[in-house]
Amino acid sequence: MIVRVIPGIGPRLDEPEDFKGFKVVVEGGLAGEPLQLALGAAGRLDGEHVWVSPDWLKQASGLAANAHWQAGLAGMLGYAEKKGWLEPGTGAVRGHIERPQLG
Repeated sequence: MIVRVIPGIGPRLDEPEDFKGFKVVVEGGLAGEPLQLALGAAGRLDGEHVWVSPDWLKQASGLAANAHWQAGLAGMLGYAEKKGWLEPGTGAVRGHIERPQLG
């Protein structure tokens, strides 16, 4: 899964059925408060990571009603929890920020 944050558009979920990789790709040099504003309900900025809401993942995937997809998400979140990448209390999953090279 790739949470892609695009200036002026906001976040979208790419590759929602890829449960093996999870990252946040930030385009256009967004950082700090502008990045947090662009994330909206998708997540919360924490340094070079974003805590992404599982509810947002479900909504953005368009696949929340699919039992196979739900099982895949549960497996991914379970793995993240074992690695310490799940935020206690909120269930948000930590995604590392990647920034494409400009130019």
